[in-house]
Amino acid sequence: MKPIVQISLDITEIEEALATAEMALSAGVDWLEAGTPLIIAEGMHGVRALRERFPKTPIVADLKTMDGGWLEAELMGKAGATHVVVMAAAHDETIKCVVKAGRDLGLKVMGDNLACADMVAGARRLADLGCDYIVHHIGYDERRGIAAAGKKPPSPLDQLREVVQAVPVPVQAVGGLSIEQAIETPRYGAELVVLGAPLTIDSEKFQTAQGDVEGALRKICQSVHAYHLDPTGKTA
Repeated sequence: MKPIVQISLDITEIEEALATAEMALSAGVDWLEAGTPLIIAEGMHGVRALRERFPKTPIVADLKTMDGGWLEAELMGKAGATHVVVMAAAHDETIKCVVKAGRDLGLKVMGDNLACADMVAGARRLADLGCDYIVHHIGYDERRGIAAAGKKPPSPLDQLREVVQAVPVPVQAVGGLSIEQAIETPRYGAELVVLGAPLTIDSEKFQTAQGDVEGALRKICQSVHAYHLDPTGKTA
């Protein structure tokens, strides 16, 4: 199977998000993510605008659900999302509600292990509760705060192999990856490669990054799509 490339549209204005999405799809990106900043700024209007402009493209709505699982999943699905995100920090019942909504409404559920004390155990719990994908996630504030203290921040690559081996569903790694690291994630068995800050999104302004973003995206997509994963998640 060919790995999937997803762009995280962590942008606060709809028109800029649409323009960046257009450029990303032209460069070879497979999935679009309505990032949390876009959803906070524009609500489901941002998701709906992406669906109207790109009617056949998978759209991840990264609302980071913590409660009200069924309602939030339904709202995202009605707006045009194909994938919704629930947090490992949520109660089991919330995760179950999102999973049930996914089954009933035809949505795929992505479980995010952000800030879990045990990232591998958090991923396993999400998979056991029925999530279709795992988001192995080192947070924005965590990375920046640790770096500001003069220490080396954690990377999602640190435990990526262990997470992949612990769950029977596809995994994506999120959190401050360089171009080279993003290209390498399929070697760890991750079937989805996510591109966001600082590769394509300015991590200070939550706007499209400066420079040849389309060129960088095209390079990443070509390299990632050249990988072939067998059903065990190994590259060939």
